[in-house]
Amino acid sequence: MKQAVILSHFQAKILLDAGGLQQVEVSPNLGLTKTVADISKDGVCFWDLLTISWDTIKTIAKKPNTVFKITGSSIEKIQTISDLTGRVFSLYPTEKAPTMLVSGLLMHRVKGTDPLEDTKWKVKAISPAKGRVLDTATGLGYTAIMAARTADRVDTIELDPAAVEMTRQNPWSKELFENPAIVRHQGDAAQVVTTFEDNAFSAIIHDPPVIGLGGDLYGLAFYQQLFRVLAPRGRLFHYIGNPDSPSGKRTTQGVMRRLAEAGFERVATYPKAFGVTAYRAAPGRR
Repeated sequence: MKQAVILSHFQAKILLDAGGLQQVEVSPNLGLTKTVADISKDGVCFWDLLTISWDTIKTIAKKPNTVFKITGSSIEKIQTISDLTGRVFSLYPTEKAPTMLVSGLLMHRVKGTDPLEDTKWKVKAISPAKGRVLDTATGLGYTAIMAARTADRVDTIELDPAAVEMTRQNPWSKELFENPAIVRHQGDAAQVVTTFEDNAFSAIIHDPPVIGLGGDLYGLAFYQQLFRVLAPRGRLFHYIGNPDSPSGKRTTQGVMRRLAEAGFERVATYPKAFGVTAYRAAPGRR
C-alpha cells in the first residue's frame, strides 16, 4: 500500500518558505503530527519514500480552500460528489483540523475559532457527557470522538456515504473508526432515531445541517422522537447557527417553540455554541 501525504496551502507555504534548507519540519497529515522532510532541487521527500515536486507544492499553495492527497506521482483533491444527493463534499483546510464543505457550506464554524474548538463547546453544552450519548449527525466525527472521551458509548448517525468517504480520508477522523465506544449508524437520522428504545440516551447532541439542507431535522415530529429516546433528567444541545443573524434569530425562535411543544423544559439559548439547550424533566416534576 502506497503511503500518502495529505497537504493544504498551510503546509505548502511552510515548504516553500524553507527554500535553501536541507530539511524542514512539517506535517504530512494536516497538522495532526509532524515529521522531518528532506529538501532538494527536485522537491520535498517524506520518509525517504515520496518526493513531491516544487510545481506540485506551488499548485497546492494557490488553493486555499482545498485539501490534496499525494501518492507517488498522483495528486488529487479530497472531494467527491454524492450519489445520494448530488451535493459536492470536500475537506476544507484550517490551521488545525479541517472542516467539511458541502455544496459550498461549511460544517463547522471557522471565523474566530476552529472546528475542534467549535466541537468542544457543543460537547460542553451537554456536560457531563456520561452514559450513552446520541450524536445525530456524524459529519467528520469530531463530536462523537470528543464525547466518547468521557461517555460509555456514543451512537452517531450519518446520512450520506459521501460524507463517510471524506471522513475516512481525514487524518483527524481516524478515531471514529477505531474507538469501540463509538457505534456508527448509516441512514436518515429521522428514521434511525425511531429504532432506538425509550429513554436510551443520557444526552443528545443534535448538530444538523442548515435548515435548507436538513429541514426534517428541525421539525416537531423529530423533536418528539428525541424527547422519547432521551432519559429523564437528560440534556439536549441543538446547534442552529449564528444567533445574531436575521435567519438565525428566526430559526432559534421556531426551534425553541417546537422543543417546548415536544415536551422539553428549560429551553434556553447557548450562545457560545450557537445553539440552544433543553432538558427532559424527571418523572413527577412536570
